[in-house]
Amino acid sequence: MESTKKVDDNSKPEINYRGIKAMPFIIGNETFEKLGAIGTLSNLLVYLTTVFNMKTITATTMITVFNGTTNFATLIGALLSDTYFGRYNTLGFASIACFMGLLMIDLTSVIKKLHPRPCGNEESVCSGPSTGQMAFFLTGWGLLIAGAAGIRPCNLAFGADQFNPNTESGKKGINSFFNWYFFTYTFAQMVSLTLIVYVQSNVSWSIGLAIPAALMLIACLLFFMGTKIYVKVKPQGSPLLSFVQVIVAAVRKSELKQPDFQLGSVLKYLPTDSVNSNLPHTNQFRFLDKAAVITPDDQIKADGSAANAWKLCTVQQVEEVKCILRVLPIWASGIIYHVPIVQMHTYVIFQALQSDRHLGKTKFEVPASSYIVFMMISLTIWIPIYDRILVPFLEKFKKKEGGITILQRMGIGIVFSILTMLVAGLVENHRRKLALTKPTLGIFPRKGKISSMSSFWLVFPLGLAGLGEAFMSIGQVEFYYKQFPENMRSVAGSIFFLGIGMSSYLSSFLISIVHKTTKKGTSGDWLSEDLNKGKLDYYYYMIAGLCTLNFVYFLGCARWYKYKGCGENGRKIEIEPIGSVELTESDKGTV
Repeated sequence: MESTKKVDDNSKPEINYRGIKAMPFIIGNETFEKLGAIGTLSNLLVYLTTVFNMKTITATTMITVFNGTTNFATLIGALLSDTYFGRYNTLGFASIACFMGLLMIDLTSVIKKLHPRPCGNEESVCSGPSTGQMAFFLTGWGLLIAGAAGIRPCNLAFGADQFNPNTESGKKGINSFFNWYFFTYTFAQMVSLTLIVYVQSNVSWSIGLAIPAALMLIACLLFFMGTKIYVKVKPQGSPLLSFVQVIVAAVRKSELKQPDFQLGSVLKYLPTDSVNSNLPHTNQFRFLDKAAVITPDDQIKADGSAANAWKLCTVQQVEEVKCILRVLPIWASGIIYHVPIVQMHTYVIFQALQSDRHLGKTKFEVPASSYIVFMMISLTIWIPIYDRILVPFLEKFKKKEGGITILQRMGIGIVFSILTMLVAGLVENHRRKLALTKPTLGIFPRKGKISSMSSFWLVFPLGLAGLGEAFMSIGQVEFYYKQFPENMRSVAGSIFFLGIGMSSYLSSFLISIVHKTTKKGTSGDWLSEDLNKGKLDYYYYMIAGLCTLNFVYFLGCARWYKYKGCGENGRKIEIEPIGSVELTESDKGTV
């Protein structure tokens, strides 16, 4: 059991951190939620093209925009959580919304009037969905977006809340939690991309979509079962309000000289009820320091705080804003990094559809959407090796916590993203050559001849993408969690998904531009409906070049970056919380 920490005010109870005991409920909720959501979303591309009779470009664009909107919505969910509702209430509401969304999508398959008639042999009788059918389907998607907006940014932070950050066991628990969180996440993806996708593709869409809805119901029940043992941190108001106040105050005092921190001409007030760490002064973004300069016009309250926070801010507030601004350039590099991952979830499916998907010499065909599981396998295998073998070895060798810095870990992930696209391009070139010279028997509807290349060649780029995720994605989540102010940890979780969302939008933009530009060229459309007539490998190489430029950009940002808690000389300073964790009223009665 986690140790307890007594709050400053004697009227408040001790906080009973039950990290290990709370994990089955939190991880269980996350696992079943992912089993449900991924079990539906991973095969929606096939569902939209086969059941809703959409063209591949339209379906791909819809999925990409949906993923982008879903991830963008996490920022709204995080702000509502940190400002008003708290992580527990947000997670509870979001879990129910996700269940309702999955149920509605299942109904589009169960009820015949909610999906178009199946296509006949003649192209002319193949009609798309009606306005009413799309409206019902998109309502289900809207509920899924609401669910993801609350679950994705809050689940990680809520899980970390269950560990005491001021004890060694608590710190180790938080560090391992990030790795094992992704382990269970990828396990859920593997089950979804194999068993659930198989049922959907080969047994019944109605049953295959009902299974995720049932799993999501289990996720809801698991989450609420652990209510009495959770630590629930009370929201402390809008975390962005302080950010805006610093910017406004700095602009108002822009004509002042830079303050002298040695002479005490700045406001160093520290609120006792804050959960944030006391940060040392840094020299980056020095223009913001003017927001803390005390002038004759500024009024100070009896407790030492500013009477008007829009004119005078504390040094602590300024440093918290600097923490956020320092993270943003690093975050931008994550947008480009995830573009190859988006391709692994979309165009790899189309590559598999036009490859030989037979398992050996048997008649069994592996569902196209299931190939993404190899990326998950690569990630799942690597995480325990990294956490239990490589990290302890590097810690002993380099005598540094974690063995390598978080930014070094992220940089390795970007290198893997480059390799992923290069290998994916080579595999596609090989697939297309065989399709044009030695195609398999039969014609795939609207796609052209299927290549005799085994679809298991796709394992190579997918495996590299999984290794990249193990370094970059896990590193990003840990980086944001540790570098953001403590009262913005839900927001820290949301910007990871916001970056993925921006990647989806960027990918959609690239697809549109490449499709329109190359269609008019002499070499033909790179992203043709029939991959054999296109040049998908050229598209992959283009993204590899973009990722290479991104790596150079990341190296520059990493050299400039100063970790949270480092003083003016760049050395790490041990930082302590200003105040104590404040519990919600519901939690006070349970600890």
